[in-house]
Amino acid sequence: MTRLIELRKVAANYLTRPVVKFLARTAVTPDFLTILSSLLAVGAAVLIITNHLVAAGLVVLAAGFLDMLDGALARHNNQSSRFGAVLDSTIDRISEAVLLFGILVFYTIHQAVLPAILVYVALIGSVLVSYIRARAEVVGIDCRVGLFTRAERVFVLVMGLLFSWLDNALVIALAVIAVFSFFTVWQRLFYVWRQTRSDFEKKERGE
Repeated sequence: MTRLIELRKVAANYLTRPVVKFLARTAVTPDFLTILSSLLAVGAAVLIITNHLVAAGLVVLAAGFLDMLDGALARHNNQSSRFGAVLDSTIDRISEAVLLFGILVFYTIHQAVLPAILVYVALIGSVLVSYIRARAEVVGIDCRVGLFTRAERVFVLVMGLLFSWLDNALVIALAVIAVFSFFTVWQRLFYVWRQTRSDFEKKERGE
């Protein structure tokens, strides 16, 4: 699992490094990129509702890239702050919910009940993945583990939108997000349980 986390960091750094170096010489701030990313998510939701799914996929891809850039730029410029981290996390949750809401409206318009249920399940799963990490950090556990973090969810959603012209591509993407989000929920709960159990055993041994 640690290996997976490191691979994510390396990939993100490789993708963002050239752009960050350029942005560092401008007046662009990490918070601006965060807000711009959220506005793109709203635009993508509108495109989804109006049945422009492939265009929405491209916009979500751009929003996801900006979401990687804001943190990288903050670290590069030594502008990282606790408020910035909270803002970024909050905007991420809102953006993801807005996108899934757009898909929910889309399927509601087309009276597709099962896909609409899948959207709801995917939303619950994505919220729980983020919630468990936040709650674990409150009790002093760094819970970054898990197969399906936000980056993977966004990637799968983008693929579903870009290939939506294929039969059920978006439905399959939603199913993947729903299933693997709940799998990640289990991974994180199990990790927290192991950490707390380890702490308890250490106290028992007087360490």
